[in-house]
Amino acid sequence: MNKAESKIHELFEFDRTNKKDFEFLIGTDEAGRGPGAGPVFAAAVCFVSDIDNEIIEKLSVLNDSKQLTEKKREELFEQIKSLEKEGKCICSVQEGSVAQIDKMNILNTSLDCMKRSCESIIKKINGKKAKILVDGNRLIKNFSCPQTTVVKGDSKSAAIAAASILAKVSRDRLMEELSNKYPQYRWDKNKGYLSAEHIAAIKTYGATDLHRAKFLRNILETTNPIEKKQKTSKANDNQLSLF
Repeated sequence: MNKAESKIHELFEFDRTNKKDFEFLIGTDEAGRGPGAGPVFAAAVCFVSDIDNEIIEKLSVLNDSKQLTEKKREELFEQIKSLEKEGKCICSVQEGSVAQIDKMNILNTSLDCMKRSCESIIKKINGKKAKILVDGNRLIKNFSCPQTTVVKGDSKSAAIAAASILAKVSRDRLMEELSNKYPQYRWDKNKGYLSAEHIAAIKTYGATDLHRAKFLRNILETTNPIEKKQKTSKANDNQLSLF
């Protein structure tokens, strides 16, 4: 057994151990908590069939999405979706808007997306007894299903790792699409993270409605050069009126 085969078996064994007395196990993860622009995504995955050779083969390189190349993530995304079409897993991807992030904060929005993802799957399994594995160290709020947090769960659980891939690729694809509307921010490259290039663009062109206001506190004064010029001019006029 090579390293990749060993890893995928390890991921599914973790899930099997945690499933115990439950009929189903659901793994959930988010993508996009850190960026200064764009929505946050969360996904949930539940493997509903026995883990057979096809699943092992298709997901042989499954791991934490951050440890994989973009090409590998894209390939795994398609493999997971093909398994869903075959009825071997159930998936759900949910989005939290920038408006929701600014209102509820990023943590609560992320947890809400996770909750909606899991609820979608629970409906599809007709409310049968399920356990939720939540990536990270925060439980989903106001959620009656049994939950267990798993720190770095996307490198330990197959269901969480699969959810990580779905959330990450779904968000990246959206940011690439939005980059066509706002090419100056290079979201196709930075995916909304506040890279030096992205910050420079914000200072030059200002912020958009897709930027997270609370994430730009330290640079908001220079996000709109026209507004800044007007404020400076007004301040100078006020100073002159004193003389």
